[in-house]
Amino acid sequence: MARPFTGGPRRRSAFTARLENTSVEGSQPRVLDDMRAAILAGVEPPGTLIPIDAVAAFFGVSQIPVREALKILLGEGLVEHVPHVGYSVAKLSYREFRELYEVRLALEKAALVAAVDRAGPDDVEAARAALLETSTALDAGDDRGYHEATRRFHLSLIAPSGMQRLLRMYESAWNLTEPVRPMTHVGPAQRSAFAHDHDAMLEAFESRDATVLVALSVEHYDHLLDGIEVLSDDHDVFREA
Repeated sequence: MARPFTGGPRRRSAFTARLENTSVEGSQPRVLDDMRAAILAGVEPPGTLIPIDAVAAFFGVSQIPVREALKILLGEGLVEHVPHVGYSVAKLSYREFRELYEVRLALEKAALVAAVDRAGPDDVEAARAALLETSTALDAGDDRGYHEATRRFHLSLIAPSGMQRLLRMYESAWNLTEPVRPMTHVGPAQRSAFAHDHDAMLEAFESRDATVLVALSVEHYDHLLDGIEVLSDDHDVFREA
């Protein structure tokens, strides 16, 4: 559903400058997938205008597949449409952002209980590898890599649950907050705290202690929301409620 218009686009769009065409030579452009990837990667912030004609020219297609892709992305909540203005990267209010984190936490808690019971050695190794990637990215000052590795770590903890519908709902909720790139807005001290949370969560996952793991997950989300609280009134990041 389109949101009510609360002002013009955040800034003139550079959306096409950051797009990537991942289709192989001779195949049809992956307009929907590549546009979705650009939004989830946070290459353009919430509120950025998406010019249909420029996107169509970039992919070498008519405006029809671009409009079809935008309608799907609108349904996924990743873009919004304002009559007589156009499409833009969706911009959440801070209240909506917090609500989505609460949804993620509720889903994660349910999945963690089942995941701990079903996880095998390969699942533990996958979680350990994802956690190592977060540390590597953090040490390298790679904000984007850190953000992506953090997501992989959380998903690695709940994937063994086998609850496919829940997992899709979880990723959908995460996707809606992704353009904000919340991990890029927190400082070194907070990232260090998050790393401590992750270490403790992995330890509980390895020891198959669902009670402790769920409690740590709740504490971690509290830390996340505390970290992003400073941006609650930043209208470059969040839409006015």
